[in-house]
Amino acid sequence: MTTENKINTENIIDLSVSEIEELSLEDQIIALKEEVEQLQASKKKAQTRHAREQSLKPYQAELIGLQKYLEETKKRMIILYEGRDASGKGGTIRRVARYMNEKHYRVVALGKPTQQQRSQWYFQRYVEQFPRGGEIVMFDRSWYNRAMVEPVLGFCTPEEHAVFMKGVTGFEKDLVRQGTILIKIYFSVTKAEQARRFERRKTDPLRQWKLSEVDIQAQDHWDEFTNAKYEMLKRSHTSSAPWTIVRSNDKHAARLNVLKVILNSVPYKHGNDELDFIPDPDIVVSGAREIETMEADRLKKGKFKA
Repeated sequence: MTTENKINTENIIDLSVSEIEELSLEDQIIALKEEVEQLQASKKKAQTRHAREQSLKPYQAELIGLQKYLEETKKRMIILYEGRDASGKGGTIRRVARYMNEKHYRVVALGKPTQQQRSQWYFQRYVEQFPRGGEIVMFDRSWYNRAMVEPVLGFCTPEEHAVFMKGVTGFEKDLVRQGTILIKIYFSVTKAEQARRFERRKTDPLRQWKLSEVDIQAQDHWDEFTNAKYEMLKRSHTSSAPWTIVRSNDKHAARLNVLKVILNSVPYKHGNDELDFIPDPDIVVSGAREIETMEADRLKKGKFKA
């Protein structure tokens, strides 16, 4: 295909019949072949997407059984979804919640604190959202804003950050001791993949709303966020409230494995014992292992890898 033909046919699906008729017979054949190829590629992509969504459904169905267990035992569950911007938190939350009983779960995504909230105990506005017995509350970003976003972007003072890091483990230990099931998930995405997702947000009208001022700064502050991640894991990964790291470059694999992590958190009766409930060790790693990996990278290269 010549350069001229590429120019004539790259937007072939947008051409009208009259525009196609103006092309030479050879170019019309080339154009129509390219249209067929684009349609086939689009069909294949849709089929792949559908197959992936279908593969999640057995695990999404299991969440109904998990909810029933929580309701019967009056247990409370909190799931924290943390990670860099564009790491896949929102899409995973939607898949987790898709078929759950709306009466027994809530998704909480708090905005900037008001002046009144800024004068309160830091954890107060989060505690106000905590679950009742039999309920799951999923935080799309949580109190760990003070460990990651706020100190890097200057939204809190060094003293406020230090106070948080000193008190968060005791806060969570008390929470767990009083019967709350706490799941802390950190989505780990590479710098190149984050950049690719940001670029897609810029050009896709259906995703542009996701791009914020904070997102724009994320790549420039990559190393600072990496250091903050290490400090957060090092100081808040505990036996009573451990971190689970999910490699999220592959969104589907991340979503599937997060479902498994959640389902393994309580001893509910499985509806389908033939399902594989074991997380992929290449996707899901413990906070302790992530700390070791980051420290090894620092020793080898003089800086953290991610």
